[in-house]
Amino acid sequence: MNRPVIAVLALIVVAALARMSMFIVDQRQAAIVFNLGQVARVIEQPGLHFKMPAPLENVAFVDRRILTIDEFAPDRVQTSEKKNLLVDFFVKWRITSPREYWISFQGSERAAEDRISMLVRDALNQAVNKRTVQEIVSRDRAAAMDEIRSAVERRVSDLGVKIVDVRLRHVDFVPEIMTESIYPRMIAERKRVANEQRAIGAAEAERIKADADRQRVVLLADAYREAQRVKGEGDEKASSIYAQAFSADPEFFDFYRSLDAYRQSFRNRSDMLVVDPSSEFFRYMKDSGAAHAKPAH
Repeated sequence: MNRPVIAVLALIVVAALARMSMFIVDQRQAAIVFNLGQVARVIEQPGLHFKMPAPLENVAFVDRRILTIDEFAPDRVQTSEKKNLLVDFFVKWRITSPREYWISFQGSERAAEDRISMLVRDALNQAVNKRTVQEIVSRDRAAAMDEIRSAVERRVSDLGVKIVDVRLRHVDFVPEIMTESIYPRMIAERKRVANEQRAIGAAEAERIKADADRQRVVLLADAYREAQRVKGEGDEKASSIYAQAFSADPEFFDFYRSLDAYRQSFRNRSDMLVVDPSSEFFRYMKDSGAAHAKPAH
């Protein structure tokens, strides 16, 4: 074999060895270099790096970004009031120590997620068990999430991971609670509000009716007073006119009064009057009107 061929073969071997010895670390990853199956070193600096050719040294990569555990199946948790709730959550976590992470989970993200989910469920039960429904739903919800995150973070501190955040996404009552407890309470509350509104309406109706009755009485009293005043004025004027007319002719006044007495006495055909015919009452009935008229001048 001539020397050029040997040189070409040597270059090929060197290139192959160089290719096997070089690797690139992405800025989103960390590299773990294994020496005969044992963790030799961890490389977190992105760029081109070198190692011994396989099988002497091998490289595995882990994700350094923030990862998400999204639990869509809700967990059944009991409150301090012995009420069952359905709670689902999501967790934000990241790898902080690739060496410890690899030793703990052999580089399996699924194994890490299962372990973290189990710890979150345990901390969730403890946080909810000592709180009421109202506290876990609204008033103390943020404190409960912080408590869960802190509890889980303490338990994963030696696993090479960090819990960034824990959030309770949905908190619902179980169906039997909705049927047996919540709906009857809602119905009772609506009935209470309806009865309260009816009572307010009835009281307002009574107030309006009483005010209308008062105004009616006042209006009738004012109208009666005004009618009596007008009637009195009319009677006064009528009496004045009668007095003037009758004072001008007293004989005519006596005649008019007699006619009015006759009309009142004989209003009905069945009326009967027992009077002496020669009495003064029949004066104008016995004598003609001409006999009592004044002689013409």
